[in-house]
Formats: sequence, C-alpha cells, structure tokens
Amino acid sequence: MDSQIRTDLAVESVEQLEKEPLGVRKRQYSKEGVTVTEVAVHDEKTAEELKKAVGNYVTIDLTPFQSVSVNFEGELSVVAEELQKLLPAEGLVLVAGLGNEQITPDAVGPKTAAGVLATRHVTDGNNHIEGLSELRPVAVMAPGVLGQTGIETAEFIRSVCDRIKPSAVIAVDALASGSIRRLGTTVQLTNTGISPGSGVQNKRKALNQDALGVPVVALGIPTIVDAASVVVRAPAGENPEPEELSGCMVTPREIDVIIDKASSMLALAINKALQPSLSVEDILGLTE
Repeated sequence: MDSQIRTDLAVESVEQLEKEPLGVRKRQYSKEGVTVTEVAVHDEKTAEELKKAVGNYVTIDLTPFQSVSVNFEGELSVVAEELQKLLPAEGLVLVAGLGNEQITPDAVGPKTAAGVLATRHVTDGNNHIEGLSELRPVAVMAPGVLGQTGIETAEFIRSVCDRIKPSAVIAVDALASGSIRRLGTTVQLTNTGISPGSGVQNKRKALNQDALGVPVVALGIPTIVDAASVVVRAPAGENPEPEELSGCMVTPREIDVIIDKASSMLALAINKALQPSLSVEDILGLTE
C-alpha cells in the first residue's frame, strides 16, 4: 500500500493492497437499496499493515449529500440499524460531536450533536416528562478542540465518562478519504473508536475503550482528501510531486451543503438507533 495515500476508511485501506490479507474478512451486500460493506480486521499483524485497529468497520454508500435522495428513508434506516448493532442494548449512551464548528469540513461532529435528543435529564426519575420517561437515557456533548479549550478531547470526554458512567460512547467526526468520489457520499461506523481531528490532519489522542473505559463506536463521513493522495492517483508526469503538496487538503465546493445535510441525517440515525420507538416525525418534533 502506498504510504502517501492516507485514508480513515478501512474499505479503502483494503482496496489499496494488491492482495487481501488473511486477517481480513470483507463482505458486501445490499439492504433497502443501499450498498453496505463490512470489513473485519482480526489480528494485530493485519491491523498494522492496514494502519487500522482490530475490530469491525461498516461502510455505507449513500446518495451524495449535496443531492436530493429518492431513498432517504431507506438510507436512514440502514445507518440507524448498523449503528444499533454496534451498541449495547441498554444503558446510558454519551454522544460526543468532535471537531471545530468554525472550520466547515470539520464541523460535522458538533452539528450532529446539536440534533441529537438528550434524555438523561428526563429519564433519571427526577424530572419526569409525560411520554419521555421510557426513552433510553442519552447525554450529548460537543467538547470543541484543543486549540479552543486547552483540553485534550480524550481528557474531556474521559472526565465526563468517569462522572456519568455511560454504557457506551458514540463519537462523531469528520474523516479523510483517499478518493474524491467518496467525499460526502459515505458513512463509516466502527467499534474501534477514533483519533479526533484525523479528518483534517490534526490527529489527537485516541478515543477508544482503553482511553475512556467504555466501548466507543465511531461514526463519520469523509469531508477531505489529501492533495498529495490525489496526485499519487494521477498519471505520472502530469502533476507536482506529492511532497510539494504536503499539508494541503481538498474539499468539495459544496461542503457547506454537505455538512448541513450529513449532520442532520447522522443525528436522525443516532436518534433512531437509540430511540427506536420514536418515528422520524416524533424525533423532529422534539429536536427542532
């Protein structure tokens, strides 16, 4: 695998290899008119080769977020169902929207968090609200980034986990792809956690079960491609050398629309996964 092609997507890491490793199981299928690809990394040797942690990765190909989907309900249902599979069946869940809302390609985390239904305060028996007391307890936070707070995201979230004792954390963040065609068209879910800021080349301390003490499910969409990766894929002699573009990133010109629509869709999917008894209309009525 060419080390100059960087990606957060496990499916792309596998595709870049000449031969699929023995320690990987890859399966692709269609559900509700949506293509789903599962990649399971089984051993540390394979994880090192792929530069991905041991665990399960689910990639869902969607209608580009800058377009109108004719299968929105089907796509939403698939994302919610795949997320639900990775979560414990019961217990408080902490949703953390990672990233910097002031940088558009990095804003999907905090914007998604803003649309997630927080219920911990109405399901603890102290603040009963008719019709909501039976919902699963959910807490939501958008911790910002180190440059804004002076606090590592992992430290921030770990302190909250120590206090409220969630059964799992859902971490939402922007991702980097190795291919322009995947920008704003793909959702990846994984039970391996995430390194905050990886989507904008500012990787921080990992958020995973070792760091937080609870299972971490990461959910994200690719919003940028390294310019160097684009050059590596281009015919030889037609572009600058990759090292000349080190630190440069490519993002679609429709990134504002992509982030707004993607964050709305991810928030709905999280709400449906955590509160399956609610309809989309119910969720929108409670969050808007």
